[in-house]
Amino acid sequence: MKKLFVAVFLGLAAFGASAERADSLKQAVITFDTLDVDEVTQTRILTGNVVITRGTLVLKSDRALMKETPEGYMSVTLTANNGKTATFRQKRDGGPDLWVEGQAQRIEYDDRAELVKLFANAEVRELENGRMSNEIRGPFISYDNRKQVAQVRNDVSGASKVGGGRGTLIIAPRRNPAAAPAEGAKQ
Repeated sequence: MKKLFVAVFLGLAAFGASAERADSLKQAVITFDTLDVDEVTQTRILTGNVVITRGTLVLKSDRALMKETPEGYMSVTLTANNGKTATFRQKRDGGPDLWVEGQAQRIEYDDRAELVKLFANAEVRELENGRMSNEIRGPFISYDNRKQVAQVRNDVSGASKVGGGRGTLIIAPRRNPAAAPAEGAKQ
């Protein structure tokens, strides 16, 4: 059991690359089919092929509930119709072609806390030069970008429950095949 915890910890540590910091200071461009706005509560309900773009961050869903604080921070809840998923994609700091992308039936994004939560059939992948380097799947995934901490739980509530679902962690090899020791060579 201890080996499992070590493997999961090392896998989650691989997800430590932070999102593009400059995105939070860029304007949000939002496309949709319909919009309902409540200026008093600073709430917007967008429906129909919603696409939110803010720098390299792209959020897509069938429906989005957006709230904005007086300081200008956004919180967004993306939901997908039955049989579909809400998605996100964002460039990561640290290199020219590093990305993180994910999908779930519901995604909650909190700009102020730099926290993203994925509920139901959640998947998060890291890509390097167009190639998947890490992937996590589970009923619930939470990622705190400030602390660079991820949590995967076996229930969509965000808790771990006896008899709940199971998660999957895939870690792609980092070594180049040419760097591997030859068969029969002394180590």
